[in-house]
Amino acid sequence: MTVFSPAGRSLDLAAVQTSVEAVLRDFLDAKAQAAKAEGLPQDLSRVLADFLAAGGKRLRPLLCVTGWHAAGGGGGDAGVLRTAAALEMFHAFCLIHDDLMDRSATRRGQPTVHQTLAARHPDPGSEGAAWRGVCGAVLAGDMALAWCEELLDTAEHPPARRTTVRGVLAAMRQEVLYGQYLDLLVPATDLDAALHVIRYKTAKYTVERPLHTGAVLAGADEALLESLSRFALPLGEAFQLRDDLLGVFGNPAQTGKPALDDLREGKHTALFALAAQHATHAQQALLEKLVGDPDLDEDGAARIRGVLETTGAHSTVETMIAARYRQALAALEDTPLPPAAAITLRRIAALAVERTS
Repeated sequence: MTVFSPAGRSLDLAAVQTSVEAVLRDFLDAKAQAAKAEGLPQDLSRVLADFLAAGGKRLRPLLCVTGWHAAGGGGGDAGVLRTAAALEMFHAFCLIHDDLMDRSATRRGQPTVHQTLAARHPDPGSEGAAWRGVCGAVLAGDMALAWCEELLDTAEHPPARRTTVRGVLAAMRQEVLYGQYLDLLVPATDLDAALHVIRYKTAKYTVERPLHTGAVLAGADEALLESLSRFALPLGEAFQLRDDLLGVFGNPAQTGKPALDDLREGKHTALFALAAQHATHAQQALLEKLVGDPDLDEDGAARIRGVLETTGAHSTVETMIAARYRQALAALEDTPLPPAAAITLRRIAALAVERTS
């Protein structure tokens, strides 16, 4: 795969995405064929293939390959692509289970995995169908986790670097799972706690560890890893803060999820913690009544958005995003990187914060 643009100035992100998707497609096709040959259900491989094909930014694979080039890697990168694909398979595991915890009906504009599997039940609207969908999605997520390991095991890396990258990925898995658990515990009005969740659930998992994964495969030293972290952590926080805004103010046609999902779930984000800090008693009572209401309608959502605007929470989060974006770019200026990798990281940073989905 050639990941450099014709001008040699930037990595070809579209080529990376295409190559990673080809690895995933071939791997899951082979799994489906193996299941068929053994007389086993092909549902798990097919539902995962459909889930992955429905879209996604492929941000973690892009950062993995960019980290490889940032540390001087080049040529012979089939193993890096397979490792990058393993990160996307792990992400599928996280999203499938996250959709279960959030009781989400859609993801990327398509039914979630548990909804898809429930619809295949002979009596799709029944309680039994819903339960089979939940159980099937747990197993599909578990299978994605197992197949992530298989992709890693079949990526060809020198033994010493394989051991090092295993350590990075072990840390990543632990961090994101702790982040998910912290997300269940965070108080609605605690801004510091909400930012702590972002650090573990998103910043480290989405940006820092994928960059580290590629970099250690190219032999990065500790100094480079620390420099990449100074870029990655503020960018990851900005990415999640943007996601929180899109969950409330985004266009469903662009985000791929209903506009009311996050409000009905009652996510305890930095956005709502900021609103709580500056809300009047009447505004706080409104938020407590409506946020988390499973029957919330668009009129109620508009009232919530009004509070988020008038308390300054919306504009404050935009300011926080901009500050973290500047911090990430400043870190790049202080890090000696191959020009193509530096330019690509700037592109990825812009895509992460200036997005509508």
